[in-house]
Amino acid sequence: MKLYYFFSLLGAVNAHMQMSWPPAFRSRFNPYTTDIDYDMTAPLHADGRDFPCKGYHSLVDTPQGKAVVSWQPGQTYNFTLAGSVPHDGGSCQVSLSLDKGQTWKVLHSYVGKCPLSPTWQFTLPADTPTGSALFAWSWFNKVGNREMYMNCAHVTIDPVSGSDNRSESNQYSINERPLIFAANIGNGCGTIEGFDLAFPQPGPACSSLSGNTASPNGNCGPG
Repeated sequence: MKLYYFFSLLGAVNAHMQMSWPPAFRSRFNPYTTDIDYDMTAPLHADGRDFPCKGYHSLVDTPQGKAVVSWQPGQTYNFTLAGSVPHDGGSCQVSLSLDKGQTWKVLHSYVGKCPLSPTWQFTLPADTPTGSALFAWSWFNKVGNREMYMNCAHVTIDPVSGSDNRSESNQYSINERPLIFAANIGNGCGTIEGFDLAFPQPGPACSSLSGNTASPNGNCGPG
């Protein structure tokens, strides 16, 4: 009985959260995955050696790295999170890379209560270039070890069809969006436990859902 309890506890500790839609590289939710990462919910390494995407962005242009969804500029979509240990929430961002993971532009920032709800919305900028892109969900947990979580999916941006339905947030050019925020990965920047992270540069699309925020500490870059 004690042994069963130990392994049950171990499983709960390692459960954390992951992006289930769009399905990430090497995720069990991804129909193209042939080599499942059973630690998909684990954070990035503390030294940052697997930033971005746990290193899985290298799977683009391989059978396991096929695009899993097609989107259009200016349209609103959702992403879904799965797991059982949300660490009392925290703050998240979704970002897009148009150069196979070298740079990331923030589509939407969520300050507080992320990922306490499973489904979240964002809008692609109206001038998002068509073609292959990487979509990333990143999360800074409120309680527990100071960590950064990141899952990435291969997506295709298709040309716009029909009318151009612009919202206030997607009128801002993709080039005007801030770079992704990174911390707790050996880069000299850290987050404060017990507070929802206030991103230094959340961008024009930001959902502020917390009254208990704190800025990061250390040598923090953009994001």
